[in-house]
Amino acid sequence: MSVWAKIGRLFTVDDSIMDEDFSLVPDESANDDEQRGERNAAKVKRVKSKKRVLEKAPGKQREEAEAEPSQNQPIPDELSDRLQENRDTVETIFHLPKNADVIIRDFVISRTEPIKAFAVFLEGVSSKETINSFILQPLMLLADVPPDNEMKDRLKTVKEKLLPGNQVMEYDKWEEVKKNILSGSTAVFIDGVEKALIIETKGWEQRGVGETKTETVVRGPHDAFTENLRANTGLVRARLRTEKLITEMMQVGQLAPTDVAVMYIDGIANPKLVAEVKKRIKAVKVDFLQDSGTLEQFIEDQPVGLVPKMMATERPDRVAASLSEGFIAVFVGQSPYVLILPTMIWSLLHTAEDAFLRYPFGSLLRLIRFVSFGTALLLPAFYIAITNYHPEMIPTDLMLAIAAARERVPFPVVLEVLMMELALELIREAGIRIPNVIGPTIGIVGALILGQAAVQAGIISPLLVIVVAVTALSAFSLPNYSFSFAIRLLRFVFIFIAAIWGFYGITLGIMGLLMNWACMKSFGVPMLSPVAPFKPSSPDIVLRAPAFLQEKRPSAIRPMDTKRQRDFTRPWDPAVHDSEEAQEQSRKEQEEPDRDHVQQGGEQND
Repeated sequence: MSVWAKIGRLFTVDDSIMDEDFSLVPDESANDDEQRGERNAAKVKRVKSKKRVLEKAPGKQREEAEAEPSQNQPIPDELSDRLQENRDTVETIFHLPKNADVIIRDFVISRTEPIKAFAVFLEGVSSKETINSFILQPLMLLADVPPDNEMKDRLKTVKEKLLPGNQVMEYDKWEEVKKNILSGSTAVFIDGVEKALIIETKGWEQRGVGETKTETVVRGPHDAFTENLRANTGLVRARLRTEKLITEMMQVGQLAPTDVAVMYIDGIANPKLVAEVKKRIKAVKVDFLQDSGTLEQFIEDQPVGLVPKMMATERPDRVAASLSEGFIAVFVGQSPYVLILPTMIWSLLHTAEDAFLRYPFGSLLRLIRFVSFGTALLLPAFYIAITNYHPEMIPTDLMLAIAAARERVPFPVVLEVLMMELALELIREAGIRIPNVIGPTIGIVGALILGQAAVQAGIISPLLVIVVAVTALSAFSLPNYSFSFAIRLLRFVFIFIAAIWGFYGITLGIMGLLMNWACMKSFGVPMLSPVAPFKPSSPDIVLRAPAFLQEKRPSAIRPMDTKRQRDFTRPWDPAVHDSEEAQEQSRKEQEEPDRDHVQQGGEQND
């Protein structure tokens, strides 16, 4: 084929590519009503022919034909005492034998008088070792049900004497049996019994408890949540060993239910807050809930603004500390992040390490973090405003240095800043998506090469590289991942405002942002509280006071018990011991028995 013929092919439409061999679109030429009528007629014809066959068949064949399962028959609500009917229902529910994940194991109970039974479980979700050792082996090899045992006592005998599992329940509804099988439990059906035994056998592959990835600390616990819901709740209970810690389970999802746990401390958390959280979760009607981030979008307040209204954390110690203050934790199955709600903006700038350090160091880290927050939000906008509108606000030498650096740059300051910010976001996203082995290397090398090459080419000024680098470092110092996203987006908003109106626009933007934050609420709690509206609370907002002075729980969430600790926790301190209030407290403690002793189980009463 010549070159001209190949070029001609580029401008030629091949009609054969328009021929559709397969399409998901229904055939429009067919009449839906006619198709529906034909299907109904065929169905009636099959039913009539089946009735004629059954009438002519002998009695035994008729019973066998009636016992055949039908995929179109409705699923009954309750179990039957006939084992074959229960097996047919199981095959109908789980689409057997098409579905290869559902395993049915037939066996016989008792050596004196055999009793037929079968077990149903999901392969890959249930533990085969548990099923073999604690269900099949006791029932097949070690069982001996008396021959005169009545039908109604079979279930009780098997449950109380033959199954050594620690969680054995009985259900007579197919809906409950189906949910437990799908969650990893094993169902045992016994001939002559109208109930099924559900044995806890969950045992899918899962990740063990590891170190934190996004909320690392130098001093403090290093364990993190996993994708196992019960392991996550256990990590919190290991820290809060109190009988007042309540865990309520519910399920979200109509096609595939997902377990959701609401955890709070009875007597501290506000009952109205607990009821509101449960009401919003129950109101979620979706087919499948995949992660806590999806649930957060469903139950949050009006999504006006970019700031997250719930805190997602992977640290069990932070969840335990929040629960002790009156907050509520929401766990979602198969999600390593737990939602703490409600939340305030100040909490998004706090870290778990602040409580483990002495208050001067914790306050210093917080000051650095708050300064980084302002820098990540406003530094590029300040650079644009000073360069374009307010050069008289900086020293003359610095102004001349900036002008000299920008002498060769052919682009306006706004376009220059936008190019660098977009390049930085590109490098950040590429560093996350590429493999972990080369991710940090690509990020560092890419930033150095791009920055140096852009400066040498005269596309950007050297001072702007410093501004963008400081802005990026400030954004990386923000502890909350979702909050850092909000700051990154708001930074571009302030860049455009500064390019249009300078400092005047930045001032208007800050005022609008503060008004928006003051109007936002998280489950009825203003997100700027206890500053706006002001409510007395322990000194733990920007600066952190010593731990022995933080005597009150956050008043914004209105906990049932506002007192976190007694007033004077340092009786040996002369500055505290010599005060009149401390002496009065000591006198009361001598008259009354000490109620702050440590109880069994390691719980300390308030």
